[in-house]
Amino acid sequence: MNNQRDTNGGMNSGANIGTSSGTNIQNRIFRRVAIIGGQRTPFTKSMTHYSRTSNKALLTESLNRLVDKFGLANKTLGDVALGAVMKNAEDWNLARECVLGSGLHADTPAYDVQRACGTGLETISHIALKIAAGQIEAGIGGGADTNSDIQGVLSHDFTWKLLEAQKSKTAFAKIKNLFSINFKDLKPKFPAVIEPRTGLSMGQHAEKMVQEWRISQRDQDELALMSHTNGASAYNEGFYQDLVFEFKGLKTDAILRPDTTIEKLSKLKPAFDFTGKGTLTAGNSTALTDGASVVLLASEDYAKKHNLPILAYFADFQSAAVNFVAGAGLLMAPTIAVNQLLLRNRLELQDFDYYEIHEAFAGQVLCTLAAWESAEYCSKILGRSEPLGTIDRTKMNIKGGSLALGHPFAATGGRLVGSLAKMLSKTKGQGGRGLISICTAGGMGVAAILES
Repeated sequence: MNNQRDTNGGMNSGANIGTSSGTNIQNRIFRRVAIIGGQRTPFTKSMTHYSRTSNKALLTESLNRLVDKFGLANKTLGDVALGAVMKNAEDWNLARECVLGSGLHADTPAYDVQRACGTGLETISHIALKIAAGQIEAGIGGGADTNSDIQGVLSHDFTWKLLEAQKSKTAFAKIKNLFSINFKDLKPKFPAVIEPRTGLSMGQHAEKMVQEWRISQRDQDELALMSHTNGASAYNEGFYQDLVFEFKGLKTDAILRPDTTIEKLSKLKPAFDFTGKGTLTAGNSTALTDGASVVLLASEDYAKKHNLPILAYFADFQSAAVNFVAGAGLLMAPTIAVNQLLLRNRLELQDFDYYEIHEAFAGQVLCTLAAWESAEYCSKILGRSEPLGTIDRTKMNIKGGSLALGHPFAATGGRLVGSLAKMLSKTKGQGGRGLISICTAGGMGVAAILES
């Protein structure tokens, strides 16, 4: 790669083109944040197409495709925020390593972020805030996850015994410490998708939620079917053609099942609760997924100066959490995050053209919708005198959701922002608006508003 910095269009000679300099502080606060576009790998079921493919490989290729698409080769951006949930030890500086392996100039800084399944949206919100505050002119947010490249690690006991042996001052003491290592110490451990505070998986927690809200398997299966149907239609109409690039022989999301039916879904057995009450199946729950996504954001001035398209604007972001250890639904925090967004922006739940509600489980989406419709929940939890009400489901996940397309934990936020921005680009001049809602592990949730 050419080491000469590209300063074309910089604020002044030699300035980083993605950073802001020499601007009056009052003029660079709360600027509109333009969404230029996104790129992502096809998503696929873990342990299949991307076996032995690292988070770094997934993210670096995604960055390179974004660089190619928007002419960013050898250019220095203000910042890059990337993240992953299932990280190996060598991924401690993942974002910076990905930038160094990409077509961006090596002077582009980067840093890691992690907020479970909300990681991708969190990174994008960070970059948006920096642009809005005038700290930078352009940046990239995104994330990746793979369950197909997870390292097993040995126990702490093994490490501690090795350290004791290393510190030993005599050969006898070293040998004694080494002989204290047993077969149990040598058993590798792998990351588990469970809540440390409860010992339950996300699926087991979701089962508790759907039983509390009395959500039937039929309703969950119908939402899953809608997700696959919408996803297949989106691919058939070419919607994903410029959003998803070919990677390792895959051209489309491999989890998508255009031929599924309500009959096929109804025959699947419970995947988490085997007491006879379980309704969450492999068909109405997201599969473990590998993939990556990235999104380019910029100020309006930067976009115009570099002839970049503006698909939509990143308007606002909110995070929230619930005390699931004390009995709250693990995946109910998005109800709170969305409520706070609505209050701050003086909007109603119905004031959106599109709703992108992450489908960790069909049941989770239905619990969220039921909570917004519940006068009791909205009063007790959200502090509202009236329920938020219903949404038009024909506006929800209209290009397919996570159940159909897949859910690589940290990559979902980038997928949602990239797709929603493209949808909103069709409403330019009409005041289009979209809502994103994502539940996460740890009883947290993130939400965002995009505008055309």
